[in-house]
Amino acid sequence: MGEFLGSVWWLIVALGLLVTFHEFGHYWVARRCGVRVLRFSVGFGAPLMRRVGRNGTEWVLAALPLGGYVKMLDERETPVAAVERHESFNAKSLGQRSAIIAAGPIFNLVFALFAFWLMFMVGVSELRLLLGDTSGLAAQAGLQRGDQVVAVDGRETQTLTHASIELLGHALDRRDVAIVAEDSAGRQRTVELELSRLPDDFNEEKLLEATGLNLHTSRGRPFIDRVIEGDAADQAGIQAGDLILTVGGDPVSSSLALSEAVQRHARPDEPLEVVVRRGETRMRFDVQPQLTGRGDEQRFVLGVYPYDPEDKRLWTIFQYGPLESVEAAFSESYRITTATVGLIGRMLTGSASLKNLSGPISIAQYARDSARLGLSRFLFFLGVLSLSLAILNFLPIPMLDGGQLFYNLIEWGTGKPVSERVQIAGQYVGLTMLFGLMTLTFYNDILRLIS
Repeated sequence: MGEFLGSVWWLIVALGLLVTFHEFGHYWVARRCGVRVLRFSVGFGAPLMRRVGRNGTEWVLAALPLGGYVKMLDERETPVAAVERHESFNAKSLGQRSAIIAAGPIFNLVFALFAFWLMFMVGVSELRLLLGDTSGLAAQAGLQRGDQVVAVDGRETQTLTHASIELLGHALDRRDVAIVAEDSAGRQRTVELELSRLPDDFNEEKLLEATGLNLHTSRGRPFIDRVIEGDAADQAGIQAGDLILTVGGDPVSSSLALSEAVQRHARPDEPLEVVVRRGETRMRFDVQPQLTGRGDEQRFVLGVYPYDPEDKRLWTIFQYGPLESVEAAFSESYRITTATVGLIGRMLTGSASLKNLSGPISIAQYARDSARLGLSRFLFFLGVLSLSLAILNFLPIPMLDGGQLFYNLIEWGTGKPVSERVQIAGQYVGLTMLFGLMTLTFYNDILRLIS
């Protein structure tokens, strides 16, 4: 129950921030264009709180926190007195109306840039794509244990996330790709990964496993380098510097053995015995492992980071000054935006699976998991989600900002607005599309939960 409530809470926090910023974009530009805003609502349904501002705008916090809206004075919705017509949305020029509509997703882009900028200022630790024992296509390409993937198709990949993003597009297109690998001595070489040989039904969510790019796993003794504040081990009293001796009665001699023992013995709502050595003292703790991940990626975790000298190449930390963080934020936004747009295009053409779509259940779990990992990881999640909302809203789907901008484009080309009958028909089409999209994302979420 606690996991569920935690997911719901962090979903509300994340969506509340992003929806408020999105709607404020519409509001701010509308006011600059002289449009009267009647209501600014965060959420839908019955108002929980309301306040009327000095300019007459009603500010509302509503019960259903899955969206929001800005209601403007508009002759198409309600009669407007002649003396007030200059303040109505429909009376403004095409350029002003387009700016007001586009402001919402543009503010989401600005929010993403700010989130990434702050993330790089705070500092974020990232996994590198450091290889363990390779297999399949990776082994055939000559990649070996200890190799780190530092570039894919000529693009530098400093992290596991960056490498996975670059590889996914080539894998979906079944295109062979050049990979630059660096060994433990710092020597680099280029190999060709034959992604054209991937089977048609490979699991896109397990791309690295499908290509044989198996991640590095520690073989050294499981000293604890860091304990995640508030997680299972921290609550039990385990500390950084402890050496884990046994889990569930099984001796553990490596970080890999530690992970395997936790998966073997952990049970929901049943404490797990963990014995550690702290200095010269042997200590026993009852730890309740937490379940994290989705679908068949779910696993129990203690909330600790073991340390091994081999791991020095596995992690990297990005932390910059204010100006450098601006450049890094733009670079991160560009990389994620191009990857997301490319994935949407491939889903529309059928070369990528619709299983890649995630709904509110998965988003809530991502929000909870990222919040547990600290401020920088939560900022990254907010940035990615804000970019996704911006891209979604720019799609030419009626009922979304992109659909309204598409109508404005037609008006600009023909010299006259789209007829009310066509707009009403478009609303029905848009509602049907959005309902189908929501149904599909819920279906994907449920499959991840039960698989």
